[in-house]
Amino acid sequence: MAERRAWLTAGSTLAGFAAGIVAASLVAAVAFGAFFYWRGGPRFDLGRPTVVQRIQQLQRLETVMFSMDKIVSGGYESKVLPRFLSGDRLLLMVYGDVTAGVDLRHLTPDSVYVSGSSVRLTVPPAEIFATRLDNQKTRVFSRETGLFTPVDPNLESELRREAERQVQQSALDGGILTTAAANARTTIDAFLRGLGFTDVQIQ
Repeated sequence: MAERRAWLTAGSTLAGFAAGIVAASLVAAVAFGAFFYWRGGPRFDLGRPTVVQRIQQLQRLETVMFSMDKIVSGGYESKVLPRFLSGDRLLLMVYGDVTAGVDLRHLTPDSVYVSGSSVRLTVPPAEIFATRLDNQKTRVFSRETGLFTPVDPNLESELRREAERQVQQSALDGGILTTAAANARTTIDAFLRGLGFTDVQIQ
């Protein structure tokens, strides 16, 4: 029987990515701080433990989403027999997105310095939170199976995993972590100023 070899390749990209601040996180942070800032009367104890606790309550701060659609191809083919006799080839139209941000639960007291109305903060590194394919939009574009080749039931699953990997790599190549870190700093800056700090330094 002819030898078979597996292959997985990326097809042409159909669209670029859309990246931006997740508005809900920023609005919630500003509104939360503003409520306590303008309510009058006693404010927070702005000691370092309290500041750390308040920031940690933001938990996983999602700040950017990368979205794209592309065609991914993969399958098996024989080195000897033509494709119409032996081989299994699949083209998959995929829609995927990658969410990134900063997990503020990793913030430690050593990362925060408080002095009066000044605060200096070192934010944990940005990270990928999730990579997913939209199953409602992702579909098989075409499939070609040779006359003497049984349909591989695992091929589509393997191709979907490869598609997720490629979407995530495209997000990384597009600078998603840099954008996520910058957006996180903007959100945290607004949050801390809402708590009453006037001099905020975030690294």
